[in-house]
Amino acid sequence: MILILQNIKELVQVDPKNRLWVAGKSMAEVETIKNAFLIIQDELIKDFGLMENFHQSEYELNDIIMEIDCSGKMVFPSYCDSHTHLVFAATREQEFVDRIKGLTYEEIAANGGGILNSAKRLQKMSEDDLFVQAMERLDEIMWLGTGAVEIKSGYGLTTESELKMLRVIRRMKQNSPLMIKSTFLAHAFPLEYRSKRADYVNFLINETIPIIASEELADYVDVFCDRGFFTVEETDRILMAGMKHGLRGKVHANELANSGGVQVGVKYNAISADHLEYVEDEEIATLMDSETMPTVLPGASFFLNLKLAPVRKMIGAGLPVALASDFNPGSSPSGNMNFIQSLGCLKYGMTPEETIHATTINSAYAMGISESYGSIAKGKVANLFITKQISGYAVIPYLFSSNLIETVILNGEIQ
Repeated sequence: MILILQNIKELVQVDPKNRLWVAGKSMAEVETIKNAFLIIQDELIKDFGLMENFHQSEYELNDIIMEIDCSGKMVFPSYCDSHTHLVFAATREQEFVDRIKGLTYEEIAANGGGILNSAKRLQKMSEDDLFVQAMERLDEIMWLGTGAVEIKSGYGLTTESELKMLRVIRRMKQNSPLMIKSTFLAHAFPLEYRSKRADYVNFLINETIPIIASEELADYVDVFCDRGFFTVEETDRILMAGMKHGLRGKVHANELANSGGVQVGVKYNAISADHLEYVEDEEIATLMDSETMPTVLPGASFFLNLKLAPVRKMIGAGLPVALASDFNPGSSPSGNMNFIQSLGCLKYGMTPEETIHATTINSAYAMGISESYGSIAKGKVANLFITKQISGYAVIPYLFSSNLIETVILNGEIQ
C-alpha cells in the first residue's frame, strides 16, 4: 500500500543525514519543508520533498493508494517516550493529597507509600487485569502523539510480580502498533529486606535477572541509584549482572541527591541516565565522554516540585538532552508528551526546536531505536502524526492543555 500526504503546510524534523542524536547548539535548529509531500510505502517513509517536485503519475499504476490532503496542517515524527512505568495496579491520589497537606515524597515512602504502595497493589492484581488497564493507558498516549515507548517493571519487588509485569509488557508488544521496549527495573528494597540489603541484591543478581534473560522478557536493566535507594556499589553489581546476561543498562540517577549514579551508569555504557536534577560539572564531563543519553523527566519535577535539572547548562556544554514523561502513578501521572514539550520550554528555558529534538530523535536514541525512529528520513518507520490546522510548531508547547493532533499514523497505517 502507498499512502501519500500532500500539501503539508510544514513537514517537521526532516533529517536527510539520518543522525542518531542531536547535541548542543544543533538542538536549536530543526529542519522543515514547507508546502511538502511525504510518501509512505508499506510501513516505511519512501520519499518526501516540496510539492512542486511531486509527480502523481509515478504512483497511478499502484493498485492500493490513499491520499491525505494536509492543507494548513503540519506533520511530525511521533514522539518517543523513553521512560515510563505505565503498567501499574492503581492510582495514588491519596498521596497527592498528603503532599498538598505538607508531607514530603520521602516521608510518604517511609510510611509504606510510594513504590511500596504500588507494589502491594500490583502483587494482588492478575496479569489479565494489569494488561487491560495498561492497554488503555497505551491507547491514550498513542492519541497524544506517542509512537514508541519504553515501559519499566519495578512495582513488583518479588520475582513473581516482576515477571508478571514484564509478561504484561510482552503482551502489549504483541497487541499494540506502538514500538515498545521493556526494562527490568531494580526500583526499591522490599520492607523485609531493609536490614538485609546485600541479600536482596544477591537475589536480584542470582535469581531474578537470570530468569528474565532466559525468557527474553526485557531489553534493558535499570537501577534506581539515589539517596535512600540503591547505592553506587549495589548499582554496579546489578548493572554488571545485566551485562553478563546481555541486558544493556539504564540508570535512574541524581533525582534526590548527587548520588554517583551518572558515573556508574557511564561506567557500564548505560544507554541513558534519567532524572538528573542534581548534576554538576563532574557529571557533565562524564556524560560528554560517553554514549549515554542525558534524559530529563519534567513531569516528575513538576508534579513533586523538585529541583530542576540544569538543561541549559548541559546543552551549553555540548550535550544532547532527551525528554520523557516518567508516566507513573506516584510522581508523574501523565504520558502527555505535548505537555512535556511545554514544560521543557516553560520550566527549563528550552526553545521549541530543542524540545522537538528532545522528544523525538534523542529520546529514540535513549530507547536504542534512533536508526529507525525519531525523525523524517527515507527508510525510517512511518510513525507520524498530522496536526489540526495550526500556525506553526511553537503552538504545540504554547497551547499546553490542547491536543492538536488530528491523525496518527503508525507503521504506515492510519490508526
